[in-house]
Amino acid sequence: MSQHHILISLGSNVEREHYTQVGITALTEHLSDVRLSSTYESEAVGFAGAAFYNLVMSAYTDMSIVEVVRFFKEIEHQNGRTRADIKYAPRTLDIDLLTYDDVVCVEPVVLPRPEIEFHAFVLAPLAELVPTEVHPSTQLSYAQMWAEFDQPEQKLWTIDITWS
Repeated sequence: MSQHHILISLGSNVEREHYTQVGITALTEHLSDVRLSSTYESEAVGFAGAAFYNLVMSAYTDMSIVEVVRFFKEIEHQNGRTRADIKYAPRTLDIDLLTYDDVVCVEPVVLPRPEIEFHAFVLAPLAELVPTEVHPSTQLSYAQMWAEFDQPEQKLWTIDITWS
């Protein structure tokens, strides 16, 4: 089986410590060579709600894109994630596939995930974890993208927490 490099964003704003740990554990059990960024706390974007914990994970898998996305949804569902009709809402666990190797596609999901370019809580941890990796569409490194990002628009800060 060939190993695919994937970048994942994980966030929670409901019982944040509990669900972030559960998400990391579930992902680590099924992926290999998992590395985590620092954990960032940020204000909710798009709705009034509790602050989020967000982090980015680098990992390897032999699953296809479809299988990875299904696996992430399954973990979210097992942890009480409800999919309301509203896009921006509190969530126990939000796990998104950011990149899959250098694939650029619209189906079965949009890759690379557009949030990389628009949300500090995705780009900052990427720039920290994989600064020299190149975004498949922009062809810029994540460190360069972060350096050019309009940072004052979105407030976020690292928190001192260690996941097991």
